[in-house]
Amino acid sequence: MSVLVDTYLTHLAVERRLSPNTVESYGRDLIHLAQFAAGHERPVEDLDRRGLEALVRQLMGEGRSPASVARAVACFRGFYRFLVVAGHRTANPADDLQAPRAWKTLPKFLSIEDVDRLLATPDTSTPRGLRDRALIEVLYATGLRVSELINLKAPDVNLESGYLTTTGKGRKQRLVPLGDEAASWVVRYLKESRPALLKQRSATRLFVNARGGTGLTRVGFWKILKAYGRQCGLAASLSPHVLRHSFATHLLDRGADLRAIQMMLGHSDLSTTQIYTHILEARLRTVYDKFHPRS
Repeated sequence: MSVLVDTYLTHLAVERRLSPNTVESYGRDLIHLAQFAAGHERPVEDLDRRGLEALVRQLMGEGRSPASVARAVACFRGFYRFLVVAGHRTANPADDLQAPRAWKTLPKFLSIEDVDRLLATPDTSTPRGLRDRALIEVLYATGLRVSELINLKAPDVNLESGYLTTTGKGRKQRLVPLGDEAASWVVRYLKESRPALLKQRSATRLFVNARGGTGLTRVGFWKILKAYGRQCGLAASLSPHVLRHSFATHLLDRGADLRAIQMMLGHSDLSTTQIYTHILEARLRTVYDKFHPRS
């Protein structure tokens, strides 16, 4: 890794205030860039447009998805723009570098019946099971990203007013409604489960594990959710993001305003949220083709 790459990542974290996960993703892309430059015996700041196009072809040849390569291209573009501003280059070789088209796939989501089956799976007579029921209820009720969910602190959740405060991408805070059902499970968790898991220890996170009272990790929660998915027959289609998609799709299906959903999801651009209208359009087409006599 070159000093310039390290400087750029510091710039993203400190000045741009991007999330640690985003900076980590950019770091992985820039490692590929630095390795490619080293393989051609050139400093990373000296790569030209032809070299970057060769790297993009290499990434696609390795089997990376178009979305992953598109993110890498955006990263390269930002990195060389930074070098131009800092005076290390006179022009940006990635300025009009083209990313591959993303596949036209729609997000996966669960039916309401599948969600009900999943929520009924944890054994709520145990501290862990009660915690897991509260976790999944909050995730489905709010559409939080998994990192937002596991980083919740007890003061972030206003159970009386029925909303929570979360810090999303770019460290932007937003208010998200919390339904009565999810709130009731959080109340039970706080009274019956959390003290048993903490065993007189203290913790800042709302949801804790049984080992040391520390907060859950992204991987830890993913494993928890996957285990319940296997128990209720949803393992192949289940992830924290699938529940986030289910939250948005079910709201839109019942007439919720798209901009309200955008605010709850924390999308900076409405066009990102509009993918859920395509889900409903696809479902309507499927119903039409199945039942209309002249379809």
